[in-house]
Amino acid sequence: MKVTIEAMRVNRHLSVPEASAKLGVERQTLRNWEKGLTTPSTAKLTLLMNVYDCTIDDIILPSKLTES
Repeated sequence: MKVTIEAMRVNRHLSVPEASAKLGVERQTLRNWEKGLTTPSTAKLTLLMNVYDCTIDDIILPSKLTES
């Protein structure tokens, strides 16, 4: 199952304006990350982990592989 940056934001009950303010980025920047159009910097990845209470693997791995 793929867990996206957008899904993590929604699971934290944050709107785009709220999350972008906490992350110190423009709303469009956050939307571009969520759509996979751009990638957050290392510093912003650290902030994402803190704000979304997740690990780096949750953010950078495109999907979790499970055994059949």
